[in-house]
Amino acid sequence: MALPPITPAMLLVFALILVALVLFATEPVPIDITAIGVMVALLLVEPVSAILASVGLLAEPLVVLSDPEAGLTVVDQGLSGFANAATITVLAMFVLSAGVQKTGVIQILGAKIAAVTRDSELKQLSATIGFISPISGFINNTAAVAILLPMVTDLAHQGRTSPSKLLIPLSYASMFGGMLTLIGTSTNILASEIAGRLGVPGTPFSMFEFTALGVVVTIVGTIYLLTVGRWLTPARIKPEGDLTEEFEMSEYLTEVIVREDSPVVGQTVRDALRDTDFDVDLIQLIRGDEIFLEPLGPKTIHVGDIFAVRTDRDTLVELSDAEGFDLLAEVTVDEMVLEGADEGQNLVEVVVAPGASLVGETLASTNFRQRYDATVLALRRGGELVRQRMDRIRLRVGDTLLVQATPGSIDRLNANRNFIVAQEVERPDFRQSKIPVAIGMVTAVVLAAAFTPIHIVTAALAGSLGMVVTGCLKPHEVYEAVQWDVIFLLAGVIPLGIAMERTGGADLIADLVVIAAAALPPIAVLGLMYVVTATLTNVISNNAAVVLMIPVAVQVAADLGASAFSFVLAVTFAASTAFMTPVGYQTNLFVYGPGGYRFTDYLRVGTPLQAIFAVVTTLGIAAIWGL
Repeated sequence: MALPPITPAMLLVFALILVALVLFATEPVPIDITAIGVMVALLLVEPVSAILASVGLLAEPLVVLSDPEAGLTVVDQGLSGFANAATITVLAMFVLSAGVQKTGVIQILGAKIAAVTRDSELKQLSATIGFISPISGFINNTAAVAILLPMVTDLAHQGRTSPSKLLIPLSYASMFGGMLTLIGTSTNILASEIAGRLGVPGTPFSMFEFTALGVVVTIVGTIYLLTVGRWLTPARIKPEGDLTEEFEMSEYLTEVIVREDSPVVGQTVRDALRDTDFDVDLIQLIRGDEIFLEPLGPKTIHVGDIFAVRTDRDTLVELSDAEGFDLLAEVTVDEMVLEGADEGQNLVEVVVAPGASLVGETLASTNFRQRYDATVLALRRGGELVRQRMDRIRLRVGDTLLVQATPGSIDRLNANRNFIVAQEVERPDFRQSKIPVAIGMVTAVVLAAAFTPIHIVTAALAGSLGMVVTGCLKPHEVYEAVQWDVIFLLAGVIPLGIAMERTGGADLIADLVVIAAAALPPIAVLGLMYVVTATLTNVISNNAAVVLMIPVAVQVAADLGASAFSFVLAVTFAASTAFMTPVGYQTNLFVYGPGGYRFTDYLRVGTPLQAIFAVVTTLGIAAIWGL
């Protein structure tokens, strides 16, 4: 087989892909920013190379995007990701998912399930998997995990089960549940549109195109998680009923009393702490029979005031000498003490959500305490617990903060899309009267896209508008519902796939795959495409993996004389099921902090499941659609 010629344009695109892969994997900047950077670089290649060619520095301009025969300019192609039906459909699905969430129907169903699982770990695990899987087929699976994370965490605490035993299964089940329908995950929608643009027969996918295989992998995945997976999943977090015990805070929480000779008497709390270098937080003020929480800054310090403080023992000794505080002996500051100021819930775990404005910032640079009237007592990143100098740590997606705040502040954190509060918080604003309307709207979208000539993007946009018109969502909530980082990621990486096709890069990779696997039968090459895509997806974004691998899969199929549809399906399923790393899929990051996991936990639990899915998916595609 003769390989296509390697051109300067092809080399440039490969170099850009390599840089993008490194940036996606290491995330020095958010992946959506990397994607937009890739798009801008591709937009600049042709005009800049034309300038260089005009002054004799290049033999001829480089063509990476434009298609004069089709009348498409570099700008048309470079910005096509923003107008792509996949991008708009994913945006609309976020809105539809939010409309369902605002009714509280999922929380109501979750409460009913929690009532029957009690303290049986197997029942809790079965309920978690059995609930998230079907839901993920009809609302975005990332949104489904965000909604159910508090319910599952509470389920574990109430049943005295380690949350670690339930949260990886929650993430994994949402992934294979997302393969039940076209709309279960943004990756499916993107793969459908790319394959359709490439002219693959049978694409774009219909709503239930691969439901049969989705049911098979869901059953296989469920059996694995309830048996081998249950045994492999570690109990990283002890099943404590008290959050202070769970975060091992006994050595970092205590109470002090203000002495008569204290130099801070008469000062406000804010002024007293403003210039101090001590690593200390005053988290609760007890004055007589009254207990005060944040905001404590304006409070004037009196003799005899008792403060609950977060600090370490060495700092406490220095603080006592310098600020005139005495340690109260034989005092245990636990969750009961910290929640004594109010009848509501004052101590919660808060997870930093994907796309949060706090990512890359510190607690100090964001003025977290002042902005949210809340104090961070500890930070958990995977299996690492941090209880000192937290204000200097740059926050990442999935970081779990142990937060002390008033019920009102916790409600505001719960409503803020930067965070996921990992315990169920009473939400009186659920629009329960709209439950039939919201469910009817999603059902109408699914049925219209499945059984009428209406395109999925049209049905999804109409459903999103219907959510607002019927009052399931308020107009301003539409914009809050969208995960804009995902939208910009899609818009940024779609032109990269076009550049691969346009320069012949996809053809070259495909020919190399066919040559390397010359002695293998087509079904083995199909399995190889699954394995390569799954490996790539576990390192970079799943959407980026689809953009890069579908053109290759189509060309490999053409070289083998095999079904391009089957090869596209293998890539789609592989890209939507990234089990081996916490960074491979957003839902894995969601549960990383709350589960207290280590990176190797995903390898231990996810690698066998990934191998099983490689076999089941390959054989399933061959049996259902043929090669």
